[in-house]
Amino acid sequence: MNKEKKEAIKYLNIARGQIEGIIKMIEDERYCIDVSNQIVSSISLLKKSNAMIIKQHLHHCIKDACCEGELDTKIDEISNLLEKLIGK
Repeated sequence: MNKEKKEAIKYLNIARGQIEGIIKMIEDERYCIDVSNQIVSSISLLKKSNAMIIKQHLHHCIKDACCEGELDTKIDEISNLLEKLIGK
């Protein structure tokens, strides 16, 4: 497993713990703003994890596609993903 995937898993594991904590906070009827702040923090971790996965894709999958003549397909995949990320 490469560096980017390890980083992504690290962030996802932290986010999982935070989400479990958020559920408990809601069940315990904690203050809404405190819950919301934890949700924002979890979203940030998910974004970091996604960035690591995209970085891994660019460094490995795209590089391999160049060698195999499949670059146009990979560029279309990245383009579609970027459209989702920017909300188009």
